[in-house]
Amino acid sequence: MKVAEGEIAGFLGPNGSGKTTTIRLMCGLLTPDEGEGTVLGYDVRRETRRIRLQVGYMTQRFSFYEDLSIEENLNFVARLYELDPVRDRVRDTLEDLGLTARRRQLAGQLSGGWKQRLALAACVMHKPKLLMLDEPTAGVDPKARREFWDEIHERAAGGMTVLVSTHYMDEAERCHRINYISRGRVLASGTVDEVVENAGLTTFVIEGPNLAEVMQRLSGAPGVDQVAPFGTTLHVVGRDPDLLRRSVEEIAGDGVTVRLGDTSLEDVFIQLMDAPQEARQ
Repeated sequence: MKVAEGEIAGFLGPNGSGKTTTIRLMCGLLTPDEGEGTVLGYDVRRETRRIRLQVGYMTQRFSFYEDLSIEENLNFVARLYELDPVRDRVRDTLEDLGLTARRRQLAGQLSGGWKQRLALAACVMHKPKLLMLDEPTAGVDPKARREFWDEIHERAAGGMTVLVSTHYMDEAERCHRINYISRGRVLASGTVDEVVENAGLTTFVIEGPNLAEVMQRLSGAPGVDQVAPFGTTLHVVGRDPDLLRRSVEEIAGDGVTVRLGDTSLEDVFIQLMDAPQEARQ
């Protein structure tokens, strides 16, 4: 997997696929059993200290002292990185992330969105070249998620490289490129459009009455790999467009409308997750 400077790279895959382990290896927090790699030009085996000093890592869980204020937490982090002068670096970071007015509020009293903002502040205060985010927006509301991604894009525009793991497809689509892994192997990589196109899937959308019955009849039909309800429609997905069309037209019955739809990123990922292990290798 290669990520370019200033790129926002999505890192996706099912639970247990190895995303967090990979990020921790890249941060220098874990030592690989085998294989080679470089992060920011440094060897992941022999130069972990140099990597850690130039990387910001935001974990899945909030990991700061809840009985300290926002400002006190940032002071602590600034001293860990030996930033000088501490007071100026903390002040600038508070202003940069819009935390100045809340600087004396205890971290444990913050909402999910403000905890996320504090965590991001601590990750970027030492101005890292690489920012790694492990499911950073879990449990925050849509407005906070959008504001968070605005911050990420602003930093990428300034040259910071970002690797972000997520289960949200709309967040994956905000990335410049995405990488999908399963069982420690990269299965798909590229822009969202490239990944969707390379999957070779066809999607039909069915509208009409009795969709629950239609869905049951389509499940397992020739050419049908996926069938799922989306509001008042059914999305039917398969790899063989001709066989898929025949099954849809034969089973859907009268009184329904069948039209060709757009294959989504979620359709592609479900397909990759359901693929036999031999095919993945």
